[in-house]
Amino acid sequence: MSEERYGEFVLVRRHADGVGHVAELVLDRPKAMNAVSTEMARSIAGACAALGADRDVRVVVLTSTHERAFCVGADLKERNSFSDADLVRQRPVARGAYTGVLELPVPTIAALHGFALGGGFELALSCDVIVADRTAVVGLPEVSVGVIPGGGGTQLLPRRVGAARAAELIFTARRVEAVEARELGLVDELVEAGRDREEALALGARIAVNSPVGLRNAKRALRLGHGLDLRAGLEVEDSAWRATAFSGDRAEGVAAFNEKRRPQWPGE
Repeated sequence: MSEERYGEFVLVRRHADGVGHVAELVLDRPKAMNAVSTEMARSIAGACAALGADRDVRVVVLTSTHERAFCVGADLKERNSFSDADLVRQRPVARGAYTGVLELPVPTIAALHGFALGGGFELALSCDVIVADRTAVVGLPEVSVGVIPGGGGTQLLPRRVGAARAAELIFTARRVEAVEARELGLVDELVEAGRDREEALALGARIAVNSPVGLRNAKRALRLGHGLDLRAGLEVEDSAWRATAFSGDRAEGVAAFNEKRRPQWPGE
């Protein structure tokens, strides 16, 4: 395993053991319960840009180092010192962190425990799959402090749970504990306390054995096709199919199946 730090508060671990190809994007600002400051937002975006360009990475798992919180959202202490002009200047930086996670071209998994609130939950919503342990508490409480979800929450939450449920959760600003969060579809897998990172990495390893070309193009089809009418969605799927069907990965996958061996993906 190798480690690389992006600024003071973000760490990237590349897991090369076993099947490999799993990168871990770690929120590492424990003294502030991983509250997202301007510096941290810039580091998240930078790490995502590097991971997205790394063709050896097939899965990214988003984790954190704080024992009682995944991420409590935006750094409100920092925000309290901002003038209106400061807030305007900071907005593209903050937005870049959430967009960076959302636009990663490979499958992404969030591993939640403790508080995942506001921007913290929006980082998780930007991932494809959310694994949470039984200590997790999620929510978008922004209207309770005079703002709205600004990291994608108003768009990503309804895509998970439907418009009416998302409206209820955002308008009430309520916090949802792990069991109910699983029932509502706010998280996808519920695991025992303390096992969120382990289970998320294990899921990432199961995904990473598959074709990197196939994974990227399947994600592209899923993301671009969502919300389109069926005919338009099928055109997106066809484009992604063509980009995969004539790749070296497809040739290797078919050969490996017939030869009863594990594929050695060329990744192109």
